[in-house]
Amino acid sequence: METNVNFGNEDRQNRHDHPHIKNNRAIVGIVLVIVGVFLVMRNTGLFPETLEHVIFSWPMLLVAIGLVMTLNGGEKTAGVIVMAVGGFFLIPRIFSETFHNDNMFWPSIFIIIGIIFIFTKRHGWNQPSTKGITGDDYFDFVNVFSGGERQIVSENFKGGRISSVFGGIELDLTKAKLAPGRNEIEIACVFGGATIIVPDDWYITIEVTPILGGFSDSRKLSPGRTVEMSKQLVIKGAVVFGGGEVKSY
Repeated sequence: METNVNFGNEDRQNRHDHPHIKNNRAIVGIVLVIVGVFLVMRNTGLFPETLEHVIFSWPMLLVAIGLVMTLNGGEKTAGVIVMAVGGFFLIPRIFSETFHNDNMFWPSIFIIIGIIFIFTKRHGWNQPSTKGITGDDYFDFVNVFSGGERQIVSENFKGGRISSVFGGIELDLTKAKLAPGRNEIEIACVFGGATIIVPDDWYITIEVTPILGGFSDSRKLSPGRTVEMSKQLVIKGAVVFGGGEVKSY
């Protein structure tokens, strides 16, 4: 059970520090209104039959979810990747007479990988395919058809990014110390996964969106432990056709 004497103050502070929550509500509201209008048009026979199997499909749902995540501002990389995956499965529906899943698979994979290269270029890359230890305060790990184990030993850890496409990573944070305030790890896993190992006394918030996949909290929390609420780690992003977990020893 977490010891938190400042829960009320922390909750109010979090709401104060995140004014974009109102914008998020507006974005979700607009998307719901558009969906509602499309459903009305469909039920009244005003929607073109040629587009019905495209608009009302699960790939289009992925595109819509990715769009919301991208417009959200905090999950742009994951949002773009989710839209790319949805687009991959949507193309055969749009061009059913020309394209087929078998001849579009590898071109789409290259496109998704290229998007990851573009959106992760700011912080540089580490080599994730081998075991390693780093003291960097911020990381940017990319796994494409590969896997690896990494350990962070930073004394002022601020977060980072994990991008996995047909690959995976195990990230050990048990020797790291969080920087004051809100720190974020953004993950984007497509046909891949990520395991993040954290100390059991960290203040962790999980905001990962699983799409045809899963992301679980598997921590073994010690009874009566004290959590320092002034230091927070937020794990966010999306897992598409993949999986991941947060755990502790």
